[in-house]
Amino acid sequence: MKLTEENYVETAEKAIQEICALKNKSGKPVPPVTTSKIRNLLAMTAAIYNDVIVSQSEKLSAEIVGRINYLKIRFVYEAGREPKVKALVEKAQLLEHLKEVGNSRAQYILFSRYMEALVAYRKFYGGHDE
Repeated sequence: MKLTEENYVETAEKAIQEICALKNKSGKPVPPVTTSKIRNLLAMTAAIYNDVIVSQSEKLSAEIVGRINYLKIRFVYEAGREPKVKALVEKAQLLEHLKEVGNSRAQYILFSRYMEALVAYRKFYGGHDE
């Protein structure tokens, strides 16, 4: 489902609720991705966001689109390193939503807000990290 101004908050909440409800093979709850890990993903997103906000064009420059593509690779790398991050990337459909951005300034700003919502709901539903 494509992110919109109307659904990004509910989409983030649902993804985090699913992550917090995950159980291992023996039925025990699996701790969700740590807030520091998800905040690292947000920080990578925010670095691009700061440049996107300054831009006046509705179409993103080739340089910014290249940085977004690199961001996808970083998300894949982090997901490959840690199963909890992979669960986040998959349940929150981060790669799909990044692909939706294309070269749209508005869609990237929306993606950034979605990432912020994921962090907020992780803190709200996930409680304290171990």
